[in-house]
Amino acid sequence: MPKINVYLPDELAEAVRASGVPVSAVCQRALEQAVRRVSAIRETGLGDLDDSDLATRLPHFTPRARAAVKLGIERSRVDGSAGVGTAHLLDGVLAEGGNLALHVLRVEEIEPERLASDLAGQPTAEAGAPADSTSRHFSSPAANALELAVTEATAFGHNYVGCEHLLLGLIAEPDGVAGQLLRSRGAELRLTRRAVAAALAGYVHLRAQAQSPPQPAQAGAATTPTELATMLAAAVAREVQPIVARIERLEERAGVTGED
Repeated sequence: MPKINVYLPDELAEAVRASGVPVSAVCQRALEQAVRRVSAIRETGLGDLDDSDLATRLPHFTPRARAAVKLGIERSRVDGSAGVGTAHLLDGVLAEGGNLALHVLRVEEIEPERLASDLAGQPTAEAGAPADSTSRHFSSPAANALELAVTEATAFGHNYVGCEHLLLGLIAEPDGVAGQLLRSRGAELRLTRRAVAAALAGYVHLRAQAQSPPQPAQAGAATTPTELATMLAAAVAREVQPIVARIERLEERAGVTGED
């Protein structure tokens, strides 16, 4: 029987050893489930899908995430691509225009507009796309990125998959065009996870503020979507930058480098 090495963080490895969890059986079951989901995504025919179709095929995706995927599918059709690749999915996230992933990118000093321009010059062909252009499917890296998005959402304890999770899935996928471009522009997976966590915390805080009855001293408070988006970006930057800077200093002292 073939053997596959699985690397774990030290704390998790210690917890696994202490608990006596049957690692082999758990990993086999998780891998079987992941393979089934990825295979189902890859084999999905992408014709003229409407929102209800995508809701059925991607049941845990938020409306914005489904809209991003749909925009990516439409972009692949315009390009005349045989399959939907990670570049198309990233283009869909950027084109959707109002999602949390865009704020996270800005916190990392990656401007979505510049990224879209860079993306336009990238090749979109990826492994696993069908040779028959009449049958459009997700490429292997795109299917993997969608599955990784689900995994990232689960790791956060979320019962939904948003564009922020899709961004993480695209960064984590090693072979896709989108991940290679994002990483080359400085979107490191570990720091992006922290930025997503800070963005979600800031978003919840701002929503609570926006839904609270205004006090007299707050009569001129910003309440429009554009103003709230600006406030969110500033709040995320304030929260995440000191944390990231401190963690980077600690990791530098400990000699820790690379991605999780």
